[in-house]
Amino acid sequence: MSGLNSSIAQISVEELAVRLVSSPDNLQLIDVREPEEIAIAHVPGFAILPLSQYSQWSEEIHQRFDKQVETIVMCHHGVRSAQMCQWLQNQGFTQVKNLAGGIDAYSLLVDPAVPRY
Repeated sequence: MSGLNSSIAQISVEELAVRLVSSPDNLQLIDVREPEEIAIAHVPGFAILPLSQYSQWSEEIHQRFDKQVETIVMCHHGVRSAQMCQWLQNQGFTQVKNLAGGIDAYSLLVDPAVPRY
């Protein structure tokens, strides 16, 4: 899996927190975790696109998101989001970033009110 991450830009949870305050309108946010995970913990503003439901949303990706806008993808720890980043790049998205450490790191380093699981 390490080779997968080599071509994917990363963004730290701390940098994301700053960006959510300073320029939230310039970001597209995607959370690829499952509905039961979202029920436990989520960060407002993220579109929910569970990887397991790929067939339900994949055809609409170009209608829902702009290929030229910075797109940050989150999962629990960063593995599934890296897969999604790779797929988005293959779809022509040019500014894709994987949230390093996922929502778990976000809870630990940015917002302890976000539950860990």
